[in-house]
Amino acid sequence: MTTLGICILIMIYFTKGKEVKHLLARLKDVNWHEKINALIKRIQPWALKAGRRASRPILQFYYVLADEKTSTLDRALIYAAIAYTIMPMDLIPSVVYKMLGIVDDGVAVLYVYKKVKKNITPEISAKVESTLNEWFGMEYEVVK
Repeated sequence: MTTLGICILIMIYFTKGKEVKHLLARLKDVNWHEKINALIKRIQPWALKAGRRASRPILQFYYVLADEKTSTLDRALIYAAIAYTIMPMDLIPSVVYKMLGIVDDGVAVLYVYKKVKKNITPEISAKVESTLNEWFGMEYEVVK
């Protein structure tokens, strides 16, 4: 089974409260650096279509995933959530089920966000904003 398949299974099992240690053991030799580099190439084109607001949590995930302090469980959940969101295939395809197909991506992101938000440091937030500014231009706030 591929790393992505294992990560998606971990996300599903974890949300159901099932044991995931046997699946995590299968990820012990994963080269996360390689996986992270491959993801950014897929995130940017998706982000430019999805917009700045939708891209923020995905970029937060990306930078938490790249952080050496992130646990294997959190990495697996983040990797699954990013891939599930940006990949064209879904468990509930939006082409067939319209809004429900979009909502399942949001639920996956929200679930994982709640689990890993403690890992989003001010440094990671700064990297996210810098990347968003690079991709979408500077965002200015009008002060009255």
